[in-house]
Amino acid sequence: MSSLSRKRNYINRNQRLFLKRGGAIGWIQTAGGPTVRHCRSVKLTASVLETADRIRAGVRQGPQRLLIGAERLDAQSGETFLTYNPATGEPLAEVARAAKADIDLAVQAARQAFESSGWRKMTAMERSRLLYRLADLIERDAHELAVLECLDNGKPATLTRAVEVEGSIKTFRYFAGWPTKFGGETLPVSPRGGLEILNYTTREPIGVAGLIVPWNYPLSMAAWKVAPALAAGCAVVLKPAEQTPLTALRLGELALEAGFPPGVLNVAPGFGEAGAALVDHPGVDKIAFTGSTEVGKAIVRASAGNLKKVSLELGGKSPQIVSPDADLEAAADAIAQGIFFNQGQTCTAGSRLYVHETCHDALVEAVSRRAAKLKIGDGLDPETTFGPLVSQEQWDRVSSYVDIGAKEGAQLVAGGARPKGFDRGYFFEPTIFTGAAPQMRIVREEIFGPVLSVLSWRDPEDLVRQANDSEYGLSAGVWTSDIKTAHRLARAIKAGTVWVNCFNLIDPATPFGGFKQSGWGREHGRQAMELYSETKSVWINLS
Repeated sequence: MSSLSRKRNYINRNQRLFLKRGGAIGWIQTAGGPTVRHCRSVKLTASVLETADRIRAGVRQGPQRLLIGAERLDAQSGETFLTYNPATGEPLAEVARAAKADIDLAVQAARQAFESSGWRKMTAMERSRLLYRLADLIERDAHELAVLECLDNGKPATLTRAVEVEGSIKTFRYFAGWPTKFGGETLPVSPRGGLEILNYTTREPIGVAGLIVPWNYPLSMAAWKVAPALAAGCAVVLKPAEQTPLTALRLGELALEAGFPPGVLNVAPGFGEAGAALVDHPGVDKIAFTGSTEVGKAIVRASAGNLKKVSLELGGKSPQIVSPDADLEAAADAIAQGIFFNQGQTCTAGSRLYVHETCHDALVEAVSRRAAKLKIGDGLDPETTFGPLVSQEQWDRVSSYVDIGAKEGAQLVAGGARPKGFDRGYFFEPTIFTGAAPQMRIVREEIFGPVLSVLSWRDPEDLVRQANDSEYGLSAGVWTSDIKTAHRLARAIKAGTVWVNCFNLIDPATPFGGFKQSGWGREHGRQAMELYSETKSVWINLS
């Protein structure tokens, strides 16, 4: 047995032990397969069920109200909407439904906080301290947040703890370090007339930022936007997805507890009308959106009213490319995880698999084996590794694409339906199509579900053409043992992120975003701070 195989067996054995004992684990993909990442302990035993019962009882006591300024408010219309537990299809919570009037109130609160409170004059060190404090509070309440996210979104609580909550803690702590390090520079200039000039630039917060986040990673997507916006000194109106508003509301409460001035972070759950009102509002200086490309285009058109700045993290149809010299077992681990993690509801999901014809059958069989071993179930069960889709609407969408794939002539080799024994909830089997062709809709369109389309390739030049033949360019995976092939493909593929012999590694220190219709701008790193700031050039005549 090779050292790599021994390492993989050791890792998988320990992963099973962690699941059995109820410890929280997180996955990262490496060339050696799945690697266990230890996180803060969360016992997925009776305590999780008790926490879930307590949360359900709490949210059923009355509508979950908007957070505007320091107050929890009903919608001015009095309207509410229901959120549902994806594992059961049953109502989870009643939530106040923000509309145009409520968004206007939230924007006013944010503007007041930005212009008149001590927020704008607060020192960089103090902003940093508040962000660290918020991260500490998320860590303090990690167990409850993980269970709340599981109930609201459906993904297993082991993963909400290891990915959503831990990722949010990491994001806030990373951006907590930026306020004291984000500034301008002194520049050498050559003015007319021989004047002696001191020229320098400053970085100033852009103002009020409207943040619109999706339902697939509710807490961590909120953190991706809220953390750099607050680090830069902006005030924020956060509009979570109507399917998953509960952790965003809790994040707003924790921000107040951390000591952020009222109005710096406002949370207004609602439907498309609330998002549209936020985009249209003349008091909003910046919109940051994560979601579908179609909605992203509408936001660009609507933002023209006051030419507000816009950043967009949109759709993806990411290719996974497997060369004949790749480690097939390591690739199979990452390919299965890349498409079935979070039930395929991931913008970077590796949904197009291009595998060399010489290893096509072996790799498909290996990925299919891994799909069959996924434990489908309620995310509150510590054995569950594959939860439900987020909603009936999403279930219908995925199911319709499976029908389309079959009609187009692709061969269904795994999944494709509701799993047996799951009469309630929005469960859908891990699904694999072979015999896919470039023109098929299952290859070209974002399904946003656990559906893998497998294509065979022979010619390297044709491979690159096919991989780039997409309106999207968010990410890609490359599997090869040849360093020249790795660099050549990484350079040739039109995508914002290319992973080589790994997949879905994301860190707040490195930029994340897409080419083409996958978006504008970059999340994370210094680039994210720049999204929420303006550059001012100052000229001082010293003559």
